[in-house]
Amino acid sequence: MSKTKKEVVEWLAAIIIGVVIVTIVRMFIATNYEVVGKSMMPTFSDHDKVIVNKLSPINRMDIIIFHGAQNEDYVKRVIGIPGDTIKYENDELFINNKKVEEPFLETFEAYKNPEENFTEDFELSEVTGSKTVPPNRYFVLGDNRMSSLDSRYFHFIEKNEIIGEVKVRYWPISRFTFNFYSE
Repeated sequence: MSKTKKEVVEWLAAIIIGVVIVTIVRMFIATNYEVVGKSMMPTFSDHDKVIVNKLSPINRMDIIIFHGAQNEDYVKRVIGIPGDTIKYENDELFINNKKVEEPFLETFEAYKNPEENFTEDFELSEVTGSKTVPPNRYFVLGDNRMSSLDSRYFHFIEKNEIIGEVKVRYWPISRFTFNFYSE
């Protein structure tokens, strides 16, 4: 085999191996997504680009991407994990009868100066018919509680619908963020 042919074969092998590695990473380890809509403001804005870790265990207050109805993917914050009780009263979150702070909402103007409660009062059983989050299910809310289609409307999401946890916002560069608030 001539030197030129050998070089071409080596380059092709390197390209093929690279494509296989990228495909495996995107399928099983991490991928990128674009946030669509305003339901996660102020944490994310419309058209922010993020990287999702598909291997992360899902914990309370993690931001996740999951498959929803009609093949749409959603980004929301995990509020309740299996076994949790959840209640909102006077804009305060109670999980398992303990008050939980939500510092990620404090920069949102609508949260600081609401004309009404930012998050309407509810108990988990009122919006889902269940007193606790069932096994292998999660209760999620958008950070923009006044404008979010979330578990208050479509109830729980299944564990197998979760794509992964949002770990990095890489676009716009001026808002680059690594890791987000979680418990």
